[in-house]
Amino acid sequence: MTQFAKRISECSEQASKIPEEKEEDHQNDSVEEEEEYPEEVPETRTVTEVMSTNKRIQRYLIAVEYIGTRFSGSQKQLNCRTVVGVLEEAFHKFIGQPVSISLSSRTDAGVHAASNVCHVDVERISKRKPGEVLPPHDSSVVRRAVNHFLQKSEGDIMVTDVRCVPSDFHARFRAQERTYFYRILSGPEPLSVFEKDRAWHVTEELDLRAMQEACKVLVGCHDFSSFRASGCQANSPIRTLDELHVSEVVSTALFPSINQDSPVLSSIDNSSKLGMPNGGSNVFGIRKKHRSYEVTARARSFLYHQVRLIVGVLKAVGTGELTVSDVERILKAKTVTAASPMAPACGLSLGFVKYDLPEDDQTDAAESLETCLDPVSRKRRLQ
Repeated sequence: MTQFAKRISECSEQASKIPEEKEEDHQNDSVEEEEEYPEEVPETRTVTEVMSTNKRIQRYLIAVEYIGTRFSGSQKQLNCRTVVGVLEEAFHKFIGQPVSISLSSRTDAGVHAASNVCHVDVERISKRKPGEVLPPHDSSVVRRAVNHFLQKSEGDIMVTDVRCVPSDFHARFRAQERTYFYRILSGPEPLSVFEKDRAWHVTEELDLRAMQEACKVLVGCHDFSSFRASGCQANSPIRTLDELHVSEVVSTALFPSINQDSPVLSSIDNSSKLGMPNGGSNVFGIRKKHRSYEVTARARSFLYHQVRLIVGVLKAVGTGELTVSDVERILKAKTVTAASPMAPACGLSLGFVKYDLPEDDQTDAAESLETCLDPVSRKRRLQ
Protein backbone atom coordinates (compact mmCIF):
# COMPACT_ATOMS: atom_id res chain seq x y z
CA MET A 1 0.00 0.00 0.00
CA THR A 2 1.40 3.44 -0.99
CA GLN A 3 2.02 6.18 1.51
CA PHE A 4 -0.84 8.22 0.04
CA ALA A 5 -3.21 5.25 0.27
CA LYS A 6 -2.23 4.70 3.90
CA ARG A 7 -2.95 8.36 4.61
CA ILE A 8 -6.38 8.08 3.04
CA SER A 9 -7.10 5.00 5.19
CA GLU A 10 -5.99 6.79 8.36
CA CYS A 11 -8.09 9.83 7.52
CA SER A 12 -11.12 7.63 6.88
CA GLU A 13 -10.78 6.14 10.37
CA GLN A 14 -10.52 9.64 11.85
CA ALA A 15 -13.56 10.78 9.91
CA SER A 16 -15.66 7.90 11.25
CA LYS A 17 -14.94 9.11 14.80
CA ILE A 18 -16.19 12.64 14.23
CA PRO A 19 -19.52 13.20 16.04
CA GLU A 20 -22.45 13.71 13.68
CA GLU A 21 -23.62 17.30 13.45
CA LYS A 22 -27.24 18.28 13.86
CA GLU A 23 -29.10 19.42 10.78
CA GLU A 24 -29.88 22.83 12.23
CA ASP A 25 -26.15 23.59 12.55
CA HIS A 26 -26.04 24.40 8.83
CA GLN A 27 -29.62 25.38 8.05
CA ASN A 28 -28.61 28.96 7.41
CA ASP A 29 -25.84 27.80 5.09
CA SER A 30 -28.19 26.03 2.70
CA VAL A 31 -27.64 27.07 -0.88
CA GLU A 32 -30.00 25.75 -3.52
CA GLU A 33 -28.80 27.16 -6.81
CA GLU A 34 -29.86 26.21 -10.30
CA GLU A 35 -29.66 22.45 -10.15
CA GLU A 36 -31.65 19.70 -8.48
CA TYR A 37 -29.39 17.86 -6.06
CA PRO A 38 -29.84 16.68 -2.49
CA GLU A 39 -28.62 18.99 0.23
CA GLU A 40 -24.83 18.64 0.44
CA VAL A 41 -23.35 17.28 3.65
CA PRO A 42 -21.02 19.90 5.15
CA GLU A 43 -17.43 18.91 4.39
CA THR A 44 -16.52 18.98 8.08
CA ARG A 45 -17.87 15.42 8.13
CA THR A 46 -15.87 14.14 5.16
CA VAL A 47 -12.45 12.64 4.58
CA THR A 48 -11.49 15.70 2.51
CA GLU A 49 -11.93 18.04 5.46
CA VAL A 50 -10.05 15.75 7.83
CA MET A 51 -7.16 15.61 5.38
CA SER A 52 -7.12 19.39 5.02
CA THR A 53 -6.11 19.74 8.69
CA ASN A 54 -2.84 18.09 7.69
CA LYS A 55 -0.32 20.94 7.37
CA ARG A 56 1.24 19.27 4.36
CA ILE A 57 -1.93 19.95 2.40
CA GLN A 58 -2.74 23.32 0.84
CA ARG A 59 -6.30 24.45 0.16
CA TYR A 60 -6.79 26.56 -2.97
CA LEU A 61 -9.75 28.75 -3.82
CA ILE A 62 -10.39 28.51 -7.57
CA ALA A 63 -12.49 30.83 -9.77
CA VAL A 64 -13.66 29.31 -13.07
CA GLU A 65 -15.62 30.40 -16.13
CA TYR A 66 -17.40 28.00 -18.45
CA ILE A 67 -19.93 27.65 -21.25
CA GLY A 68 -22.87 25.94 -19.56
CA THR A 69 -24.36 24.46 -22.72
CA ARG A 70 -21.32 22.19 -23.04
CA PHE A 71 -21.92 20.52 -19.66
CA SER A 72 -24.59 18.38 -18.02
CA GLY A 73 -24.59 20.69 -15.02
CA SER A 74 -21.89 21.45 -12.48
CA GLN A 75 -22.09 18.54 -10.02
CA LYS A 76 -20.28 15.30 -10.80
CA GLN A 77 -22.50 12.61 -12.37
CA LEU A 78 -21.86 9.18 -13.79
CA ASN A 79 -21.44 9.00 -17.57
CA CYS A 80 -21.96 12.77 -17.96
CA ARG A 81 -19.55 15.60 -18.68
CA THR A 82 -19.81 18.04 -15.78
CA VAL A 83 -17.87 21.05 -14.51
CA VAL A 84 -16.63 19.29 -11.37
CA GLY A 85 -15.73 16.15 -13.29
CA VAL A 86 -13.63 18.05 -15.83
CA LEU A 87 -11.87 20.09 -13.12
CA GLU A 88 -11.04 17.02 -11.04
CA GLU A 89 -9.61 15.29 -14.12
CA ALA A 90 -7.39 18.30 -14.91
CA PHE A 91 -6.09 18.46 -11.32
CA HIS A 92 -5.44 14.72 -11.35
CA LYS A 93 -3.28 15.09 -14.46
CA PHE A 94 -1.46 18.03 -12.88
CA ILE A 95 -0.54 16.57 -9.48
CA GLY A 96 -0.83 12.86 -10.21
CA GLN A 97 -3.38 12.22 -7.45
CA PRO A 98 -7.20 12.29 -7.26
CA VAL A 99 -8.77 15.38 -5.70
CA SER A 100 -12.24 16.41 -4.56
CA ILE A 101 -13.69 19.70 -5.86
CA SER A 102 -16.27 21.59 -3.77
CA LEU A 103 -18.26 24.27 -5.62
CA SER A 104 -19.68 27.43 -4.10
CA SER A 105 -22.71 27.37 -6.39
CA ARG A 106 -24.40 24.58 -8.30
CA THR A 107 -25.50 25.39 -11.83
CA ASP A 108 -27.96 23.52 -14.01
CA ALA A 109 -27.19 22.17 -17.47
CA GLY A 110 -27.04 25.09 -19.89
CA VAL A 111 -26.33 27.74 -17.24
CA HIS A 112 -23.07 29.61 -17.83
CA ALA A 113 -20.60 31.02 -15.33
CA ALA A 114 -18.43 34.11 -15.66
CA SER A 115 -17.08 33.32 -12.21
CA ASN A 116 -18.05 30.27 -10.20
CA VAL A 117 -15.81 29.38 -7.27
CA CYS A 118 -14.62 26.12 -5.74
CA HIS A 119 -11.98 24.90 -3.34
CA VAL A 120 -9.63 21.95 -3.57
CA ASP A 121 -7.04 20.40 -1.23
CA VAL A 122 -3.69 19.52 -2.77
CA GLU A 123 -0.69 17.70 -1.30
CA ARG A 124 2.36 18.15 -3.48
CA ILE A 125 4.31 14.89 -3.57
CA SER A 126 7.47 14.48 -5.61
CA LYS A 127 6.95 12.46 -8.80
CA ARG A 128 10.65 11.59 -8.95
CA LYS A 129 10.87 10.51 -5.31
CA PRO A 130 7.48 9.09 -4.30
CA GLY A 131 6.65 9.84 -0.69
CA GLU A 132 8.67 13.04 -0.51
CA VAL A 133 6.43 16.00 0.31
CA LEU A 134 7.32 19.28 -1.43
CA PRO A 135 6.29 22.88 -0.66
CA PRO A 136 2.84 23.81 -2.04
CA HIS A 137 2.63 25.13 -5.58
CA ASP A 138 2.34 28.88 -6.02
CA SER A 139 -1.14 30.04 -7.00
CA SER A 140 0.03 31.22 -10.43
CA VAL A 141 1.57 27.81 -11.13
CA VAL A 142 -1.70 26.06 -10.27
CA ARG A 143 -3.64 28.36 -12.59
CA ARG A 144 -1.31 27.87 -15.56
CA ALA A 145 -0.95 24.12 -15.10
CA VAL A 146 -4.65 23.35 -14.69
CA ASN A 147 -5.55 25.57 -17.65
CA HIS A 148 -2.96 23.71 -19.72
CA PHE A 149 -4.86 20.46 -19.22
CA LEU A 150 -8.29 22.10 -19.55
CA GLN A 151 -7.38 23.62 -22.91
CA LYS A 152 -6.22 20.21 -24.13
CA SER A 153 -9.81 19.07 -23.66
CA GLU A 154 -12.73 21.06 -25.14
CA GLY A 155 -11.53 24.54 -24.20
CA ASP A 156 -14.93 25.52 -22.81
CA ILE A 157 -13.82 25.99 -19.21
CA MET A 158 -10.98 28.03 -17.76
CA VAL A 159 -9.50 28.86 -14.36
CA THR A 160 -9.51 32.65 -14.02
CA ASP A 161 -8.10 33.08 -10.52
CA VAL A 162 -6.44 31.05 -7.73
CA ARG A 163 -5.87 31.94 -4.09
CA CYS A 164 -4.28 30.01 -1.23
CA VAL A 165 -6.67 29.94 1.73
CA PRO A 166 -6.70 28.37 5.21
CA SER A 167 -7.77 24.74 5.53
CA ASP A 168 -11.12 25.68 7.09
CA PHE A 169 -12.12 28.10 4.33
CA HIS A 170 -15.17 26.64 2.54
CA ALA A 171 -16.10 27.92 -0.93
CA ARG A 172 -19.80 27.35 -0.36
CA PHE A 173 -20.38 28.23 3.28
CA ARG A 174 -18.08 31.29 3.29
CA ALA A 175 -19.81 32.89 0.30
CA GLN A 176 -21.50 36.14 1.36
CA GLU A 177 -23.59 36.69 -1.75
CA ARG A 178 -24.06 35.52 -5.33
CA THR A 179 -24.93 37.61 -8.37
CA TYR A 180 -26.65 36.17 -11.43
CA PHE A 181 -27.19 37.84 -14.79
CA TYR A 182 -29.88 36.91 -17.28
CA ARG A 183 -29.70 38.13 -20.88
CA ILE A 184 -32.75 38.67 -23.11
CA LEU A 185 -32.59 39.66 -26.77
CA SER A 186 -35.78 41.19 -28.16
CA GLY A 187 -36.67 41.43 -31.84
CA PRO A 188 -38.24 39.47 -34.71
CA GLU A 189 -34.97 38.60 -36.46
CA PRO A 190 -33.38 35.18 -35.77
CA LEU A 191 -30.42 35.22 -33.40
CA SER A 192 -26.92 35.40 -34.77
CA VAL A 193 -24.95 32.17 -34.62
CA PHE A 194 -22.65 34.02 -32.21
CA GLU A 195 -25.55 34.70 -29.84
CA LYS A 196 -27.13 31.26 -29.95
CA ASP A 197 -27.26 29.58 -26.53
CA ARG A 198 -26.07 32.81 -24.91
CA ALA A 199 -29.43 34.56 -24.45
CA TRP A 200 -33.21 34.09 -24.44
CA HIS A 201 -34.64 35.26 -27.75
CA VAL A 202 -37.99 36.99 -27.31
CA THR A 203 -39.62 38.09 -30.56
CA GLU A 204 -42.00 40.60 -28.93
CA GLU A 205 -41.11 44.12 -27.85
CA LEU A 206 -40.60 44.51 -24.09
CA ASP A 207 -41.83 47.31 -21.83
CA LEU A 208 -38.71 48.06 -19.81
CA ARG A 209 -40.40 50.44 -17.36
CA ALA A 210 -43.09 47.90 -16.47
CA MET A 211 -40.43 45.23 -15.90
CA GLN A 212 -38.51 47.57 -13.62
CA GLU A 213 -41.65 48.28 -11.56
CA ALA A 214 -42.26 44.53 -11.25
CA CYS A 215 -38.74 44.07 -9.87
CA LYS A 216 -39.56 46.38 -6.95
CA VAL A 217 -42.30 43.97 -5.83
CA LEU A 218 -39.83 41.10 -5.46
CA VAL A 219 -36.87 42.86 -3.83
CA GLY A 220 -36.48 42.16 -0.11
CA CYS A 221 -37.25 39.27 2.22
CA HIS A 222 -40.21 37.17 1.05
CA ASP A 223 -41.65 33.70 0.95
CA PHE A 224 -40.62 32.78 -2.61
CA SER A 225 -42.64 29.56 -2.81
CA SER A 226 -44.12 30.80 -6.10
CA PHE A 227 -40.59 31.02 -7.51
CA ARG A 228 -39.36 27.67 -6.23
CA ALA A 229 -39.30 24.63 -8.52
CA SER A 230 -40.86 21.42 -7.27
CA GLY A 231 -37.50 19.69 -6.93
CA CYS A 232 -36.18 22.23 -4.42
CA GLN A 233 -34.95 20.65 -1.20
CA ALA A 234 -34.19 23.84 0.74
CA ASN A 235 -35.50 23.81 4.31
CA SER A 236 -37.28 27.15 3.87
CA PRO A 237 -38.70 29.17 0.95
CA ILE A 238 -37.80 32.42 2.73
CA ARG A 239 -35.08 34.29 0.88
CA THR A 240 -33.81 37.88 0.85
CA LEU A 241 -33.36 39.27 -2.64
CA ASP A 242 -30.92 42.15 -2.17
CA GLU A 243 -31.08 43.32 -5.76
CA LEU A 244 -33.32 42.68 -8.76
CA HIS A 245 -32.98 45.02 -11.69
CA VAL A 246 -33.61 45.10 -15.44
CA SER A 247 -31.68 47.41 -17.74
CA GLU A 248 -31.23 47.81 -21.46
CA VAL A 249 -27.62 47.33 -22.50
CA VAL A 250 -25.68 47.79 -25.72
CA SER A 251 -26.47 45.00 -28.15
CA THR A 252 -23.17 43.59 -29.38
CA ALA A 253 -22.50 40.47 -31.36
CA LEU A 254 -19.59 38.32 -30.21
CA PHE A 255 -17.60 38.56 -33.44
CA PRO A 256 -18.27 41.77 -35.37
CA SER A 257 -15.44 43.54 -37.16
CA ILE A 258 -17.60 46.56 -38.04
CA ASN A 259 -19.06 48.97 -35.49
CA GLN A 260 -21.23 52.03 -35.84
CA ASP A 261 -18.18 54.33 -35.89
CA SER A 262 -16.48 52.41 -38.69
CA PRO A 263 -15.62 54.31 -41.88
CA VAL A 264 -17.34 51.50 -43.77
CA LEU A 265 -20.67 52.80 -42.47
CA SER A 266 -19.87 56.50 -42.73
CA SER A 267 -22.16 56.95 -45.73
CA ILE A 268 -25.11 55.25 -44.03
CA ASP A 269 -27.87 57.41 -42.61
CA ASN A 270 -27.68 57.73 -38.80
CA SER A 271 -31.10 56.11 -38.36
CA SER A 272 -29.90 52.86 -39.93
CA LYS A 273 -26.47 52.57 -38.41
CA LEU A 274 -25.40 49.33 -36.83
CA GLY A 275 -26.21 49.27 -33.14
CA MET A 276 -29.63 50.91 -33.41
CA PRO A 277 -32.69 48.70 -32.80
CA ASN A 278 -33.32 48.47 -36.53
CA GLY A 279 -29.75 49.21 -37.54
CA GLY A 280 -28.54 47.92 -40.89
CA SER A 281 -32.04 47.45 -42.29
CA ASN A 282 -31.05 49.08 -45.59
CA VAL A 283 -27.52 47.74 -45.75
CA PHE A 284 -26.90 44.46 -47.53
CA GLY A 285 -25.00 41.95 -45.41
CA ILE A 286 -25.47 43.80 -42.11
CA ARG A 287 -27.98 42.06 -39.88
CA LYS A 288 -30.54 43.90 -37.80
CA LYS A 289 -29.66 44.31 -34.15
CA HIS A 290 -31.82 43.10 -31.28
CA ARG A 291 -32.65 45.12 -28.21
CA SER A 292 -30.62 43.65 -25.37
CA TYR A 293 -31.84 43.47 -21.76
CA GLU A 294 -29.98 42.28 -18.69
CA VAL A 295 -31.63 41.11 -15.48
CA THR A 296 -29.42 41.30 -12.38
CA ALA A 297 -30.31 39.22 -9.31
CA ARG A 298 -28.20 39.36 -6.15
CA ALA A 299 -28.71 37.45 -2.88
CA ARG A 300 -26.86 35.31 -0.38
CA SER A 301 -28.58 32.21 -1.73
CA PHE A 302 -31.32 31.24 -4.15
CA LEU A 303 -33.98 28.56 -4.32
CA TYR A 304 -33.95 25.92 -7.02
CA HIS A 305 -34.71 27.66 -10.36
CA GLN A 306 -35.68 30.87 -8.53
CA VAL A 307 -33.90 33.23 -10.93
CA ARG A 308 -35.29 31.61 -14.07
CA LEU A 309 -38.84 31.60 -12.68
CA ILE A 310 -38.52 35.30 -11.80
CA VAL A 311 -37.24 36.13 -15.28
CA GLY A 312 -40.17 34.23 -16.78
CA VAL A 313 -42.57 36.48 -14.88
CA LEU A 314 -40.65 39.66 -15.75
CA LYS A 315 -40.75 38.74 -19.45
CA ALA A 316 -44.53 38.26 -19.21
CA VAL A 317 -44.80 41.72 -17.67
CA GLY A 318 -42.65 43.14 -20.46
CA THR A 319 -44.89 41.70 -23.18
CA GLY A 320 -48.08 42.81 -21.43
CA GLU A 321 -49.30 39.32 -20.53
CA LEU A 322 -49.04 40.25 -16.83
CA THR A 323 -49.24 43.48 -14.84
CA VAL A 324 -47.33 44.60 -11.76
CA SER A 325 -50.44 43.73 -9.71
CA ASP A 326 -50.28 40.21 -11.13
CA VAL A 327 -46.71 39.89 -9.84
CA GLU A 328 -47.93 40.79 -6.34
CA ARG A 329 -50.69 38.20 -6.68
CA ILE A 330 -48.23 35.51 -7.82
CA LEU A 331 -45.88 36.23 -4.90
CA LYS A 332 -48.75 36.01 -2.38
CA ALA A 333 -50.07 32.77 -3.94
CA LYS A 334 -47.03 30.86 -2.59
CA THR A 335 -47.32 28.15 -5.22
CA VAL A 336 -45.17 27.70 -8.31
CA THR A 337 -48.23 26.92 -10.41
CA ALA A 338 -49.15 30.61 -10.20
CA ALA A 339 -45.95 31.71 -11.96
CA SER A 340 -45.33 32.08 -15.68
CA PRO A 341 -43.31 29.47 -17.60
CA MET A 342 -39.68 29.37 -16.53
CA ALA A 343 -37.06 31.14 -18.65
CA PRO A 344 -34.60 28.84 -20.49
CA ALA A 345 -31.21 28.06 -18.96
CA CYS A 346 -29.11 29.44 -21.81
CA GLY A 347 -29.67 33.10 -20.87
CA LEU A 348 -28.49 32.67 -17.28
CA SER A 349 -24.94 33.24 -16.04
CA LEU A 350 -23.46 33.11 -12.57
CA GLY A 351 -21.57 36.39 -12.60
CA PHE A 352 -19.92 36.77 -9.21
CA VAL A 353 -19.52 35.13 -5.81
CA LYS A 354 -18.51 37.51 -3.03
CA TYR A 355 -16.17 36.59 -0.17
CA ASP A 356 -14.36 38.28 2.67
CA LEU A 357 -11.02 36.77 1.72
CA PRO A 358 -8.02 36.48 4.02
CA GLU A 359 -4.54 37.39 2.85
CA ASP A 360 -2.97 34.87 0.48
CA ASP A 361 -2.01 31.88 2.63
CA GLN A 362 0.94 30.81 0.43
CA THR A 363 3.69 32.03 2.80
CA ASP A 364 2.05 30.54 5.89
CA ALA A 365 1.63 27.23 4.07
CA ALA A 366 5.31 27.04 3.20
CA GLU A 367 6.30 27.85 6.80
CA SER A 368 3.89 25.24 8.15
CA LEU A 369 5.35 22.67 5.83
CA GLU A 370 8.82 23.19 7.30
CA THR A 371 7.58 22.13 10.73
CA CYS A 372 6.02 18.88 9.55
CA LEU A 373 8.69 17.62 7.14
CA ASP A 374 10.67 14.66 8.36
CA PRO A 375 14.37 15.36 9.03
CA VAL A 376 15.52 13.77 5.76
CA SER A 377 13.13 15.80 3.62
CA ARG A 378 14.02 18.97 5.53
CA LYS A 379 17.71 18.33 4.92
CA ARG A 380 17.10 17.82 1.19
CA ARG A 381 15.26 21.14 0.99
CA LEU A 382 18.12 22.95 2.71
CA GLN A 383 20.55 21.47 0.23
